[in-house]
Amino acid sequence: MSASALRMIRVRRLSGTTGPAVKRTLPWKDFRKIAKVTGAVVLGGCVFITYEVVTLNQAVTIDTSAILQEKHKSYIYLTHTTNREQDSLASEHLSHLDADPHECALWVLLKKTCSADRAVRQQAVQELAQNHHWQDYQYQTAAQVIDQRTAVALARTSKVDLRFFLPPPPLPHTEDDISIEDGLRQLLASLPQSEVDQCVQYFTSLALRESSQSLASQRGGLWCFGGNGLPYAQSLTSTPSEKVETFCLQALVQHSKVKFYKLCKVHSHCDHIVANGGLQLLQRVYQLRRDSPKIQRNIVRIIGNLALNERLHTAIVQSGWVAALAEMIQSPHIMQASHAARALANLDRDAVRQKYQDGVYILHPQCRTNQPIKADVLFVHGLLGAAFKTWRQKDLDVTDDDKVEGVREDYTECWPKSWLAADCPNLRILSVEYDTHLSDWKAKCPAENQRKSLAYRSQELLRKLKDAGVGDRPVVWVAHSMGGLLVKKMLLDASKDPDLRPLIKNTKGILFYSVPHRGTFMAEYSVNVRYLLFPSIEVKELCRDSPALRNLNENFVNFAKEQEYKVLSFAESLPTSIGPMLKILVVPAQSADLGIGDLIQVNVDHLNICKPEKKDTFLYKRTLQFIQDALGGQRIK
Repeated sequence: MSASALRMIRVRRLSGTTGPAVKRTLPWKDFRKIAKVTGAVVLGGCVFITYEVVTLNQAVTIDTSAILQEKHKSYIYLTHTTNREQDSLASEHLSHLDADPHECALWVLLKKTCSADRAVRQQAVQELAQNHHWQDYQYQTAAQVIDQRTAVALARTSKVDLRFFLPPPPLPHTEDDISIEDGLRQLLASLPQSEVDQCVQYFTSLALRESSQSLASQRGGLWCFGGNGLPYAQSLTSTPSEKVETFCLQALVQHSKVKFYKLCKVHSHCDHIVANGGLQLLQRVYQLRRDSPKIQRNIVRIIGNLALNERLHTAIVQSGWVAALAEMIQSPHIMQASHAARALANLDRDAVRQKYQDGVYILHPQCRTNQPIKADVLFVHGLLGAAFKTWRQKDLDVTDDDKVEGVREDYTECWPKSWLAADCPNLRILSVEYDTHLSDWKAKCPAENQRKSLAYRSQELLRKLKDAGVGDRPVVWVAHSMGGLLVKKMLLDASKDPDLRPLIKNTKGILFYSVPHRGTFMAEYSVNVRYLLFPSIEVKELCRDSPALRNLNENFVNFAKEQEYKVLSFAESLPTSIGPMLKILVVPAQSADLGIGDLIQVNVDHLNICKPEKKDTFLYKRTLQFIQDALGGQRIK
């Protein structure tokens, strides 16, 4: 084949393999146009974004230093400092993050509360509580920083902010089918029964075997200890379980007072109550029964008894009770506040030497005070009386319209706390309580008869008053009815005890409100036949012309003359209603006359002889004058 033919064949093959579409090259002119458009879009977007960022930055400014400062405030720095460093806290140079004066002052005061100098500690606590400009986060910080001693001190400071205290810790989970009543029963059953006396065993067994169903069906109530009966079925509308809880708490009160000796060491049921989860259980009942003041008082009464043991203070504080007591002591109800004041005083070992046993209540001062206490005034109630209700203001007969108009807005539940404390702020005012009964008709403890006698009660109260420091300073006694007989017996018994000689020496005066020095006709009468058939020990001892009363009176008169005690006696002149059909003069003037001192007859009955109607009435003004005169003739300010 010729060369020309081969060329023709190669050209045809190439033309056959090449497709109909040939890729077209982009001209340079079009590329420049696309580049210009894309560049304009990108540049415009960058300019727009830059503008928005600058504008937003000008509108919103974040101060990072403020954030850093708040961050540091939320931290707690715990570093060990020596006493020398603590004493020179005022001259410390703080960092620029703590430059806020309030912030600086808070930390300085918090550190001073840990000072080795008690005066410095107490002053720091007072300043910490009096400054009300702290922020909420500062209170929360302080609540986490303060130690046990400072927390108790703050709780005993008047009108302290409750944000200083941590809330109670979460309570342990309980099974849904276990009620409060069952929990209290389990706690009672876990306590020892072998080392207790017959009375504690008796009432514990009653609390364990009674149930809400049985109590709901009862018409009457068991006559229990503690000064108040438990009328379990007075009303079908009441909650039976709440009454059972009250009964169990009364039994726990008695257990919290039990002490026994084993292997030459003093042991207490309080340790068993704490070890068996009693503090947490009582906290649960306290929170659930906020609508029941009586239950709450019984619980705080138990806490006050537990606080008598210093080894249990940490457990009490860690259970959240300081916050609860700090709230309760600020209650407008005097009974609630007084129970909390007693518990907190027993916890406050930094400022209080004395210990307040069960039945001894502080009416004034209930908080820490800078004013020196110059003297003590003790109030002792009579038959069927109590530490608070005996000393209330006279009950006024007013209509509902008068109540709405606020006639009784200034009514006081306890005039020694409201009136006497205001007139004599430098007095320590105490009120004691003991249980009394008219009859042995109700169920009673097998050993209760011995406990009801004046001799037993005298020894018991003397021990409690000694623990409270009564006798370390001048003392004035104020007694109503049978309480006056008890005061006379206590002073005679104290005169025979060398350890109680300071009480005899410092007793300056005694005020008697209708005290039956020679007995009373009331012991010979009875509203109910059961009182006549089964009179109690108290009623038997009050019989008119009783030999025991005659000996007691003669011995005391001679003793009081030797000691040169000042004595003032008030006598009733109006009969007292004993039931709907009978009125009698409970303590006639001849029986109310001790034989020494002044005797003043007042136009009131036996129940109201110790209840002044108003602060400006003769009864209160003469009482105040006697107390001031007995303490040296000077006004206690």
